[in-house]
Amino acid sequence: MHFKNALKKVETGVIILLDVTPGAKKTEFVGYNQWRKAINIKVKAQAKEGKANKELIKFLKNTFKANVEIISGSTSPQKSVLIKKDFEYVMKTLKELLK
Repeated sequence: MHFKNALKKVETGVIILLDVTPGAKKTEFVGYNQWRKAINIKVKAQAKEGKANKELIKFLKNTFKANVEIISGSTSPQKSVLIKKDFEYVMKTLKELLK
């Protein structure tokens, strides 16, 4: 469970460090980048006019059944995202997705 380094428990939920690749064939989790300590995710939408960010937020909301907010990196591939859910739930969900 190396990806645990990409998570940070905070009062309002869990911050996840993401490395986002826009313009993919489909939106999905693709693994863990151990050097950046970030979870890799591909997004189908292009990085134009905030479309990739909107799709990322929608995808994460559906995945975690929680409110999601980009807290840093809105114009960068490296993002910090707040998932407003408890740490154990986020860990369990990611463990299933990153097998």
